[in-house]
Amino acid sequence: MRIIFIGAPGTGKGTQAQWITDQYNIPKISTGDLLRNEILKKTELSKKIKKIINCGKLVDDNIVTQLIKKRIKKKDCNPGFLLDGFPRTVNQANAIEKINIKIDFIIEFSLTEKLILERIQGRRIHVESGRVYHIIFNPPIIENKDNITGQPLTIRDDDKEEKIKKRIKEYKKFTVPLIKYYKHTTKLSNIKYYKIDASYTTLEIKKNIENIIKNNLLK
Repeated sequence: MRIIFIGAPGTGKGTQAQWITDQYNIPKISTGDLLRNEILKKTELSKKIKKIINCGKLVDDNIVTQLIKKRIKKKDCNPGFLLDGFPRTVNQANAIEKINIKIDFIIEFSLTEKLILERIQGRRIHVESGRVYHIIFNPPIIENKDNITGQPLTIRDDDKEEKIKKRIKEYKKFTVPLIKYYKHTTKLSNIKYYKIDASYTTLEIKKNIENIIKNNLLK
């Protein structure tokens, strides 16, 4: 089961990806997580990535693709994987095709910019695991504490409003053409494409995705 999640920041991709990882025992691969982990290594590449992210821009396609390729080669990806927010550009989509990464289906999360900005203010992250919470839609059991470890949750620096607006602008510029590309590509391949209204509740979206997964597993 190899899945791609597409959607702007704040559409709930991370929340839905987490339960899929837990339930189906496949890793969630987020470019954000990979980039943040790379930054912690404090190499020349990490300095370059940090500078780009701090400016609210997207990291170069070649850098991201190589990080994804390296991650998918790990043993835990053999049963499948979930790509959360990757590819983000047509060039990245072409890159994963060239290295023969097979994709079974794609789920697009659709949400208005106004709701994205409202939701993003309540997002909280457990840095070490990448678990994502929301103070309204997916609150932790104990306020501002990770459900598993009890460690404090944080607000990511790139989740601040000014940077979110820049990321939405970048999303529209690069990912909207990607959506058009995949809709055309899926008509010519075995890849299935689904669009979900991300304004629904977390539980409603989960049930929708569960149906999609079950229908694909039965085929």
